[in-house]
Amino acid sequence: MNFAEYRTLIVLFVTQCFAQCAAPMLVLVSGIIGAQIAPDLSLATLPLACMVIGTAMTTIPATVFMSRFGRKRGFLTGAGYAAGGALLAAWAVAIEHFGLFCLAALLIGSNNAFVQQFRFAVAESVPVDVIPRSLSILMLAGIVSAIIGPGLASRYAVTPGFPGYVGTFIAMAALLAVAFLIILLFYRDTQPKGLAAEEGTPRPFSEILRDTSLLLAIAAAVVGWSVMTLVMTATPVAMHEMDHHSLEDTAWVIQSHILAMYLPSLFSGYLINWFGVRRIIQGGVLLMAAVVLVGYGHPHLMHYWWAMVLLGVGWNFLFVGGTTLLAQTYRDNERFKVQALNDFLVFGLQALSSLGAGVLLATIGWNGVMIFSLPWLALLVVFFVLGRPTRQSATA
Repeated sequence: MNFAEYRTLIVLFVTQCFAQCAAPMLVLVSGIIGAQIAPDLSLATLPLACMVIGTAMTTIPATVFMSRFGRKRGFLTGAGYAAGGALLAAWAVAIEHFGLFCLAALLIGSNNAFVQQFRFAVAESVPVDVIPRSLSILMLAGIVSAIIGPGLASRYAVTPGFPGYVGTFIAMAALLAVAFLIILLFYRDTQPKGLAAEEGTPRPFSEILRDTSLLLAIAAAVVGWSVMTLVMTATPVAMHEMDHHSLEDTAWVIQSHILAMYLPSLFSGYLINWFGVRRIIQGGVLLMAAVVLVGYGHPHLMHYWWAMVLLGVGWNFLFVGGTTLLAQTYRDNERFKVQALNDFLVFGLQALSSLGAGVLLATIGWNGVMIFSLPWLALLVVFFVLGRPTRQSATA
């Protein structure tokens, strides 16, 4: 791979190996910490929901900021205050302040809105025909974060001289600081490649949203993230607090899930080229449905494991497929507003799923989480029933 031609991909891949660790670390320990310091068990998953809310509420400001000041300044800003948020989380856990812990989770999640823009920066830096493969390579960074994140979270959960889990968030701050330095020293803003040229004024949303390919792309990402977050948020609490599995077993299941989210990126880009985006998205829906079949009832350890692995692969197919399709549906001068709309819907609805996970666990239990996943999948099926999407995109 030529470094000059793929500089953006290489730099952001390495950065994401560190920056993306924050989310799985918080996924593993936030529900457990919440169950210990929250005033009520139904609020145990609120910190994780705050992380997702932080992402959702920052999607539009992040894209506006980067459209005016460049992606590099945006990436640096997000990584900088997220590292501060990790240190705030360490302090909140030390003094057992649930409100401050939720605020820290919000700041950590807010940076994810900038990290999610990595995929658009990569898609814009390479020719259209290599976008699927480039996105797959970028997402392989999730394998590294899946190993490093939960591993460090579990290892430093008990740190001599600190209260429980404080060391986890100090380690998180260090990882985010490394991501900040990589962007500062090596990342450069680039001009987009492969997008339709800026011809006249950007189209209004009323015209852009007539493109059924764009609607399918957004729906795939929305459903993938929402179902994944609903089940993933509930899993550590259900396993560790309700079914009394060990923290090590819970960490293993979460690590396996995150690996399953990103390992398919070794071949998902090639599958898209061979079978087409539509069939990959269909495969993602079937895998998500299999999660409900495996996880429903009274799951044992391996049921949890299989459900979370299937969930990860299904998410990968929906997310890579949706992102690849989305990158082909807008012009250069429309990219920031379409990306902002996509990520706002994705992470806004993801926040609702995260909030609902705690309520469903506290009221109707794990099986309620499984059943509540089905309407999301049915929503995506509607886009296939309505008819085959047409390529009415600007690049057609």
